[in-house]
Amino acid sequence: MKVLLTLAAALLLQTASVSSNDPIAEPQHFRFARTVTLPAGATGQTCAVLDATVFAHAASESLNDLRLFTHSPSGAEIETPFVLTESGPQRDHDEPATVQNLGSHNGDVVFDLAMPARPYTAVVLDLAAKDFLATAHVTVSNGVGKPATDLGAFTLFDLATQHLSRSTSLPLQESTFPSLHIELHLTSAPNTPAHNLGPTIVHGVSVPPSREAQTLYTAISSTNMFQQRGRQTLATIHVPAHVPIERVTFALDPRFSKNFLREVKITATPDDSTDQAAAESMAGEISRVTMPQSGSDQSPLENQQLSIDTALAADLRTPATIEVSVNNGDDTPLPITSITLAMRQRKVCFEATSIGSSSALLYGDASLHAPAYDYANLFVAQPNPIPSTLTAETKNPSFVPRRDTRTYAERHPELLWIGLLTAIGILGSIALRGARRQSGHGHVPR
Repeated sequence: MKVLLTLAAALLLQTASVSSNDPIAEPQHFRFARTVTLPAGATGQTCAVLDATVFAHAASESLNDLRLFTHSPSGAEIETPFVLTESGPQRDHDEPATVQNLGSHNGDVVFDLAMPARPYTAVVLDLAAKDFLATAHVTVSNGVGKPATDLGAFTLFDLATQHLSRSTSLPLQESTFPSLHIELHLTSAPNTPAHNLGPTIVHGVSVPPSREAQTLYTAISSTNMFQQRGRQTLATIHVPAHVPIERVTFALDPRFSKNFLREVKITATPDDSTDQAAAESMAGEISRVTMPQSGSDQSPLENQQLSIDTALAADLRTPATIEVSVNNGDDTPLPITSITLAMRQRKVCFEATSIGSSSALLYGDASLHAPAYDYANLFVAQPNPIPSTLTAETKNPSFVPRRDTRTYAERHPELLWIGLLTAIGILGSIALRGARRQSGHGHVPR
């Protein structure tokens, strides 16, 4: 029992020792460096955009080893607190709007919407109908006896029979009106039979995240090399490890004007053959619909979607090959001129406080854990921070590998666990033999 307690105590002390001796970030232990370039004499909050190279050469996909050091005029290297920001909407999920007063008026479907209490820039209608064209007129009531505020008329459509796309979204200017009034004038699509387009087709309404914080993207890599395999147009792009792929964008020959709808499959496969289980894939669609509408007051129907939002490759531990496959079906292959992979724009933001000093972003030290700065907890993004840039990546000229100062037991904690489990097994065996011996002594033969 004493041996068991001793081993358990040693394991706990060793664990505490490791957690209390986290390595210190020092400039000479980072493999890569980028100088931060600021306007002359600038002070205050500044932000620089990160590129894919930082993700590729950092020690982890979470950028735990990223550090910022400021070289002061006195010659001191000072670790500078920073925060990482990611471009995106303030909310990342849809919210419902409540449909009220649903009915019809002069052949149109009419209803009111009770909107979420936040800014919004789009409204998506869930319409249980196919093969239709519609004009959605959106207004806001200003009270009895006052003219309504007109927010515009928007074209909706479903062209499933023509193997084209569908759109039921109302792209508004940013608004905060608590309620909207919708009038839908619906007709069957050309060359399709008439069917029910009454109030019962309105099944609900959702409100996507607002564009008040428009998502920006940073290009990772692109290709203009394609091959045809059967009915598919294929492209392959190589990306480094850890680089997140969050959008795939297609460019077409500008002379191409036909309508189309194509299914797209995007697959990320690790180049390391031992990590094939980490392969990831997703599917999406690209489309275009352009056609005139009957009536002099009807604007042409125009809708185009040439990008697919995705989330691939960030967790891959090795470089990967991205395959983009466009299924052309029985149609002529699209004249694709390029495919570009991109990630959401990430920035490193900090306070430039000392005129005459220079800062450098360092990374590539796998020993480090994520930093914890009060600056990050208290950070408030300024609407117009000072723009700064990162110079091209260089290898740190003063790089010195870390010397492993851990004890043998700290480098091999599994030995203590093995010893602990062995001791438990031995003591259990001794206790079992003792119990059997006691049972034998207590037996009285007849």
